[in-house]
Amino acid sequence: MPHSKRKASGVLGGVLGLIGLSAVAGVLITATVTPAVAVTSAAATGAIDMFNNLPSVLQIDKLILPSKIYYTDDKGKNTLMATYYDQNRSPVTFKQVNTVMYDALLSSEDPRYYEHGGIDLIGTTRALISNIKGGSQTQGGSSISQQYVKNVQLNKCYWSATTDKELNACWLKASDSSGADGYERKLQEMRYAISLEQKYSKNDILVGYLNLANFGGTTYGIEAAAWHYFGVHAKDLNLSQASTLAGMVQNPNTYRIDMEGGSVTDSDGNGVNSKKDGYKLTKQRQTYVLDRMLKDGKITQKQHDETVKAPIEPHIKVAKNGCAAGSAAYFCAYVTAVLKQDPDIGADLLQKGGLKIYTTLDPAVQKAAQKAQDDWIPSYQDNMDLGSTSVSVEVSTGRVLAMAQNTDYVSSGKAKKGESSVVYAGSSKLGGSIGFNAGSTFKLFTLLDWLEQGKSVNQIVDGRKYNRTDWKDSCVDGGTVHVNDGDIPNYNKERGVFGTPMSFTKQSLNTGFMGMAQQLDLCDIGKVATRLGVTLGNGKPVGLATDGSDPDNPPLPAEIIGSDNVSPLAMAAAYATVANKGKYCEPKVIDKITDSSGKDVPVPDTTCEQVLDENVAATAAYALKGPLSQGGSGAQGNPNDGTELIGKTGTHNNLQTWLITSSTKVTTANWVGNADGGYHTTPDIFHRYYKYYQLSSLRYPLARQIQGAIDKIYKGGSFPQPDSSLTRQVLVNLPSVVGMSIDDATKTLTDAGFQVKVGKEVDSTVEKGKVAEQSPEAGKTAGGSLVTLSPSNGEGLEVPGVAGQAPAQAVASLRAAGFSNVTAACTQKDDGSGLVTGTSPGEGTAVSRDAAITVNYEADDCGGRPGDSGGPGNGNGRGN
Repeated sequence: MPHSKRKASGVLGGVLGLIGLSAVAGVLITATVTPAVAVTSAAATGAIDMFNNLPSVLQIDKLILPSKIYYTDDKGKNTLMATYYDQNRSPVTFKQVNTVMYDALLSSEDPRYYEHGGIDLIGTTRALISNIKGGSQTQGGSSISQQYVKNVQLNKCYWSATTDKELNACWLKASDSSGADGYERKLQEMRYAISLEQKYSKNDILVGYLNLANFGGTTYGIEAAAWHYFGVHAKDLNLSQASTLAGMVQNPNTYRIDMEGGSVTDSDGNGVNSKKDGYKLTKQRQTYVLDRMLKDGKITQKQHDETVKAPIEPHIKVAKNGCAAGSAAYFCAYVTAVLKQDPDIGADLLQKGGLKIYTTLDPAVQKAAQKAQDDWIPSYQDNMDLGSTSVSVEVSTGRVLAMAQNTDYVSSGKAKKGESSVVYAGSSKLGGSIGFNAGSTFKLFTLLDWLEQGKSVNQIVDGRKYNRTDWKDSCVDGGTVHVNDGDIPNYNKERGVFGTPMSFTKQSLNTGFMGMAQQLDLCDIGKVATRLGVTLGNGKPVGLATDGSDPDNPPLPAEIIGSDNVSPLAMAAAYATVANKGKYCEPKVIDKITDSSGKDVPVPDTTCEQVLDENVAATAAYALKGPLSQGGSGAQGNPNDGTELIGKTGTHNNLQTWLITSSTKVTTANWVGNADGGYHTTPDIFHRYYKYYQLSSLRYPLARQIQGAIDKIYKGGSFPQPDSSLTRQVLVNLPSVVGMSIDDATKTLTDAGFQVKVGKEVDSTVEKGKVAEQSPEAGKTAGGSLVTLSPSNGEGLEVPGVAGQAPAQAVASLRAAGFSNVTAACTQKDDGSGLVTGTSPGEGTAVSRDAAITVNYEADDCGGRPGDSGGPGNGNGRGN
């Protein structure tokens, strides 16, 4: 057991060691540097002065420690997700190490540790003299305090070096033991060691050394070594294990026992110190340690013999470094990318800083999302790089709750089938993905710009299919973009029609959105996307938001319907902006970071900003309910659990499919398609199947299952009511088509945005087959209204005007005009003139020859029997 207190002789030994060894070392260095100079007592005195003038304050940097990434479970417990390290180390206190470890280390490295004052005069002098004489091997002779100083200097190298070359140079300088520089370093090391012991206790220095020391590879510190090599904590080490680890510190990588094929090789390239040879080099070193312990009386002869005889039996526990395959591996990889890209953290601090990173992951949502991926999306298909991801964002904060993928995560190396290191939900900068063609999910930005221009979702737009060549674009010089082929088809060859943004959104009609965009400015549409955080997967702005100077990224009308590669996470955040009443929250994956001392570290910046008017956002949400409602393009993805949802489908060239769904609480972007992003030669997802589904339709059960699970965890509410001015009926001019042929009338009306129905023939004087009547009649009416056309049968007569005539005369005139069914009707009225006031049907009305026509007149006495019309022409009145 080590001594815990220094003896008086130890203090004296320190002083004598300082004076005596300083003189000896100073003289030796002087003789080494200037051998022609006679060594005199004056020289020795000067050497002592030189030693005393060396810096004495050792700057001890923080230990290099692993950083840990956590998520919070449903009970509020922080659960480890991943560990990153250059040096795997878990610092312990003095009492957390079994005393047998101290005994083994001190017996083999510094048996007089508790007696000397920081340097072992006997050992160091012997080593220096041996080295001066040019022994076959340089002698160390360093005390534990000196070795601690050396490790502190090496630790400083690991902190300061920015390249492997710098690290190697610094390491050599800090550990050089040859020539004049070596002796100078040794003297400085001794000076620091003596000062160190004046400031810290022996126990603190001893455990500090054990926490710093390397035990082979990336294993540093006694706790990590005990666990890595034997699967026990430092407090539970036994004699065999402790003596093995104590022997390692002299040459860690030679004596490591975690390489079954051998830690070194012989001249023939054969592995030595392997499992096969019983780790013979390490065993020899362990035996030396046990011999020293026996000599120092730390163990009995029996303990010595039994341990020497017993084989070394490692129980290797490999400490995971980085994100491991599992439910949240891709979320973890995305967090890692965010940390490495942050200028205040970077890869260096992540690997060395002992950070604790607390993420936004919700394990319940993550589990549900990954299960849905596993249930519905195969990890691969033959001759196809099938990919899928689902990423969920909390609407009000931008916190990323889950990020699931159909493949198994691999951090590096060549991926096998069903494996990938790419985070499909991310971008090239954050996750290594170039993004995927957005398809019709990109129509959101045209819809928003439409509303921002004050246009109504219920006004009629020409959504027919035809070649649109000229487009307004204020971003480019000249303000116009011209394309030769602006004739974009609809999905499944659906016919283009006049319609409203409401119907276009529900059915995802390409030509409808092209018609909307042609009334807008392409530049404005692009800027809306930029405001909502959407860029290309490579980080560049979408082409619609550029000035056209980049030939690789020109503004193209096809972008309106989703030709751009964008990240699923960016699209989720954009739709979450609509659900968040127009406030865009930049996606965030980290809630909090602390350093190794527990102090807060600034997290990578994210912001929430109002980028849409609340009325615009509310009206957009109103329109986006359509795709998930009955008959909508995404209805199959609605869990129909009573939660109010908005969302949008997207498809691109039979290569990529999307379904974005959102409640007022959480937005989820689901993508299924070709992960390689290829064109033309890439397999068509509409002609491949899995579980009886076309691959293109797998988005529906995927989204339905995830959204249903989210709705149980995050209870969504109702979206705000739309703005009345943005949902108004817009009145337009309805032209008169009476007298036109049915075909001409139909074209005239449809060109004006009206629907047309042809009714039954009517009696009319208009030429047979032409339009005799239209309902409603010409004038102002709601755009897109249904107009019914009534063709003429060509058999109608126009009722002539007979007002002012005597009733009998009028009846005679009508009969003379060809009408056979004419009667008169008298209305009794004081001072009635007895003359005809009009007919029913009225003057100019076209009716058939046998239509009943009534001649109306007024008289002060109509006469006749009760109930009789008393009119002339029927033999009952006064007139004839």
